[in-house]
Amino acid sequence: MSFHKFSLILPAILAVGACTNTGANYQPIVDGPVGPNYNADLAQCQALARSQPVVDGNTAGAAAIGAAGAAGTKAIIDDSASDLGRAAVAGALVGAGASAIQNTQNQEVVVRNCMRGRGYNVVG
Repeated sequence: MSFHKFSLILPAILAVGACTNTGANYQPIVDGPVGPNYNADLAQCQALARSQPVVDGNTAGAAAIGAAGAAGTKAIIDDSASDLGRAAVAGALVGAGASAIQNTQNQEVVVRNCMRGRGYNVVG
């Protein structure tokens, strides 16, 4: 896959993932009855999860590591400096994307734990 195509596809994948039942928008599967406060509790737990950023300092670090790793690998494999910039950008995108995905998963954990703390039997 060419770099140009990759640089267009990764942001699209991340944007689509942000609109689905992930991260702070996560709606847990609850086993058993839910009370009249369920929607309010879910909204409060999702708001708590939104306070945890998807892009943070770790994302920048992961981007830097990805850039250095990809550029270094490109230099070793090709034994030249050609296209090191493209390799570094691709590595940065992959590193930042992986960190953002991890942070999104952490937001889901916040929602699950918050709902459990409010007495719901969250199973997924």
